[in-house]
Amino acid sequence: MDELFPLIFVPTLLFMVVVAPIWIINHYRVKGRTNASLTEDERLELERLVNAAAGMRERIETLESILDAETPGWRGRPGVAESRLGVRDGQE
Repeated sequence: MDELFPLIFVPTLLFMVVVAPIWIINHYRVKGRTNASLTEDERLELERLVNAAAGMRERIETLESILDAETPGWRGRPGVAESRLGVRDGQE
């Protein structure tokens, strides 16, 4: 039994000190990369939202150009700056 102990203990110790930590670190590194990426559905939803935001930006620019043509001083009126911040007519 005394002769068998070093034959089992040394490889086990080397495995626990060298191989196991590297294996565990690489396992969680790969798992983290996999979980950090978007799924196909999430990517499609993000793309749809980006396109919707671009369309809204175009509409807002169009509306502002119409207002500039029809009511030149609309940007300087009281309440316009507050509306852009989400506060209207003194309400919070």
